[in-house]
Amino acid sequence: MKPVFREVYSFDKKCYEKYKLTEDILMEHAANAMADVIKSRVKKGSTVNIVSGPGNNGADGITLGRILLGEYKINLYLPLGAKSEMAKLQLERFLAVGGGVKETYEKCECLVDAIFGSGLKRDLSQDLVCLIKKMNNIDALKIACDIPTGIDDEGNLRPVAFRADVTVTMGAEKLSLYSDAAKDYVGEIIRADLGVSFAKYRGRSDYHVWEREDLVLPFRKKQNAHKRTYGHLGVLAGDKKGAAVLAGKAAFNFGCGLVSVVSHEYFNIPYEIMFSEKIESHFNALAFGMGMGNYFDDEIEKLLNMNVPMVIDADMFYKEEIKEFLNKNKIVITPHPKEFASLLKILGFGEFSTDEIQKNRFKLSEEFSQKYPKVVLLLKGANKIIAFNKKLHIDPLGSVALAKGGSGDVLAGMIGGLLAQGYHPFKATMMASLAHSIAGNYKPNYALTPEKLIKRLENLA
Repeated sequence: MKPVFREVYSFDKKCYEKYKLTEDILMEHAANAMADVIKSRVKKGSTVNIVSGPGNNGADGITLGRILLGEYKINLYLPLGAKSEMAKLQLERFLAVGGGVKETYEKCECLVDAIFGSGLKRDLSQDLVCLIKKMNNIDALKIACDIPTGIDDEGNLRPVAFRADVTVTMGAEKLSLYSDAAKDYVGEIIRADLGVSFAKYRGRSDYHVWEREDLVLPFRKKQNAHKRTYGHLGVLAGDKKGAAVLAGKAAFNFGCGLVSVVSHEYFNIPYEIMFSEKIESHFNALAFGMGMGNYFDDEIEKLLNMNVPMVIDADMFYKEEIKEFLNKNKIVITPHPKEFASLLKILGFGEFSTDEIQKNRFKLSEEFSQKYPKVVLLLKGANKIIAFNKKLHIDPLGSVALAKGGSGDVLAGMIGGLLAQGYHPFKATMMASLAHSIAGNYKPNYALTPEKLIKRLENLA
């Protein structure tokens, strides 16, 4: 798990005021970090095109050109000139060692975007939009300095962005790098230290990104155990009964000892899953909402009175009663953006379109957690957001292969299975989300099915 930050200007300021470093020192480290990436991936003597902006992000790019000049052919472009004091100084140094500024764009093996870094708050000009599109069409290794130009502080495109293969982000990773919109543009993210260690540079953060090594699978260590040792999950089946079956099978494949599907009418289910006509008091956890429709509407009061952990999904986010569930303990909710919009409307946060949800995923998830800190929210997307206790966590490990009907039912079942096994709701959500994401990295990415996803849970160890 690693911290990410909304802004790093205060950390740069600390370097200047507390550690007595200068902009010059930080800039040399930033440029050297980019140079190291290029030297490890691009053959010496190759052409490197650097497109620099007018400010200090551009100055990082100009500094990079000076460092590489002699080992590589450097073409420096300044479409907006050099305007900040550091940009002017670095340009003088670049020219002094024999560099020059180009006017016409040439072919290259490596292209560096150093136009704008973090802090973008406005749309790019039409000229820059055209330039970014032209840069995106160049066949070369593409590297972004700090953050791809065109991505703002919320991770949205304004209105286009440079499509990087590698983003070398300066000092600390920014929250905006992990938005859904940014996922197609940032490529591999590499953090550069800026004259002090990360431990000295960083400050406190309420935002964290999960990593592969954070996953702890539900291995059974105790030998003297039986099926009830590992919990009994009840899954409510509504008008789309396949959703409940997928959730039940996922829970079973993720360590749950017993799984029952609850329905008012019998239907064919896998042999290992039990059938129940009513919600049983001995369930250790419940999963419901997926494919539920209006089934169980007359039993919501009974559900509210049950004191067991619950994972709630899908159709429940369109029902007014959801408000009452959020006041209970040990609740996990797993909406996709449209469902989250409905939930926020019911809760009085306001009316949002799906597009507005996507543009404000971090902000709205944070606001939800401020009001409902005991509820674990998992907002689905290209990067899952998990909000709990007024903190945001991001699971960036998922693949587009998961964009299939039934993937969310599998996830809810996995969380429910861990809840039934006694996991804390946040830990259950974390481990299920990571396992779901990692298992979902399937090739070819168009061919993953929920059944294959469930099967792949066996291969994570």
